[in-house]
Amino acid sequence: MPAYNAGKTLRRTVAEIDRSIADDVIVVDDASRDDTVVVARELGLHLIVHPRNRGYGGNQKTCYTEALKRGADIVVMVHPDYQYSPRLMPAMAAMVASGHFDAVLGSRILGVGALKGGMPLWKYVANRALTFWENLLLGYKLAEYHTGYRAFSRRLLESLPLEENSDDFVFDNQMLAQAIWFGFQVGELSCPALYFTDASSINFRRSVKYGFGVLGTAVEFRLSRLGLLRSPRFAASGRKLPHPAAQISD
Repeated sequence: MPAYNAGKTLRRTVAEIDRSIADDVIVVDDASRDDTVVVARELGLHLIVHPRNRGYGGNQKTCYTEALKRGADIVVMVHPDYQYSPRLMPAMAAMVASGHFDAVLGSRILGVGALKGGMPLWKYVANRALTFWENLLLGYKLAEYHTGYRAFSRRLLESLPLEENSDDFVFDNQMLAQAIWFGFQVGELSCPALYFTDASSINFRRSVKYGFGVLGTAVEFRLSRLGLLRSPRFAASGRKLPHPAAQISD
């Protein structure tokens, strides 16, 4: 769980994690200003604290590195703000364990979850527009690329050059583009989502920045596929996460 100021929702999120399926629960706190660290310690979770804010993408890099170091075969990333239902973890992990998929997304768009759960109309429209262009430029077919609820195989996490990606929100999108580039299969399932005061959400300005980053990633992917651009993000020689035996600085 990549956490930032999640003290009010962390308990509720953890309470719905099926511990018969989740062998380990990792929280990476990205220099929160609230009591996220205190709550995580009270819950007995495996906790890593960034001394300074690394950003959403930087937080995920630590999450995945630590999960691999602790021997995970399947990693499910869920936000600790209770926006996505933790009860879907067993289904997502099972889809990866089946061997059919190396990445599984909890999609807010499949079904009627997004608008019903309170997603602002402007975000819904932007989501649909960006997804249209990504499907076109990446040559794939997904209901959405922008969910923060994801499951991954160990093989995928060890293969992708994730260190070449941004430490900001566009990391999510770059990671999916890499998965498609390297031939991994991406699956989806319908996931209800909640939008409420304590759930994290980026503001309009950062959403616009994210949108341009998404389009830039898709164009970079297409130009690389056409042989018109050489990008370390889409190269087997790109920088991967540290070897699982390496230590992480708290």
